[in-house]
Amino acid sequence: MDALVLSVVAGKSTDLCGIRQVEQSVMEVSESTLYPVLRRLQKSECLETYDREFAGRNRRYYSITEKGCEQLETYRREWTEYKAKIDNVLFGGISNE
Repeated sequence: MDALVLSVVAGKSTDLCGIRQVEQSVMEVSESTLYPVLRRLQKSECLETYDREFAGRNRRYYSITEKGCEQLETYRREWTEYKAKIDNVLFGGISNE
């Protein structure tokens, strides 16, 4: 989840609705699942927040930090390595001899 949130926010600062919309195109995600992820990423200084008025109400936006960009690159590298290993098994790259 952390990698997905950082990836969404890396494209541009967005609010909770924007994050949920992209994440739900991949998997079913509730706000109650997303809030702890957002808090953890803020606490680890990977995300920053700011409030902006929208339709007469304040809306919280999330933006990625330099540390968050570095963490996202780590997640992307790890995912590429993991995916290659799984693809090897699924598509016959490994024999059991």
